Amino acid sequence: MIDSLSKTVSSAERFERVGVPADPGAAARTRDDFSRWLQGTFDLDSYKASDLVLAIYEALANTAEFAYVSMGRVGTMDLRAAHDPSESALSVTVADRGQWRTAPSSPPDRSRGRGIALMKALADRASIQTSTGGTTVRLVWTGIRRR
Repeated sequence: MIDSLSKTVSSAERFERVGVPADPGAAARTRDDFSRWLQGTFDLDSYKASDLVLAIYEALANTAEFAYVSMGRVGTMDLRAAHDPSESALSVTVADRGQWRTAPSSPPDRSRGRGIALMKALADRASIQTSTGGTTVRLVWTGIRRR
């Protein structure tokens, strides 16, 4: 069952979308909302902004596609971003309450399976924590300053 209440927060320091349905359409809308927040809040060149948006979208898309597949239901995902002005760092987490799916060692479709590597390449720091209660992807960028 999808949480009936989702939370939306946007400010100069924070961006949150909590309880978002883990489906491709909601992932795309969340990506677009995040992109608008970045553009309106931070002094980023277009390349850096694109890197951030692509990395968080990979995390959202992975959640939408894989987190709940073995559970037989559509679940929810949360995106939380916080800016620390004293460190000039932006930290983003994407979390779900689904189940981690280990990728096959040799995927049948060689055009797939690059999302995690892409997130790690685009962020200054990246980590993935898995548990029976879900998965949390944490991405951090440094040198991010507000307008």
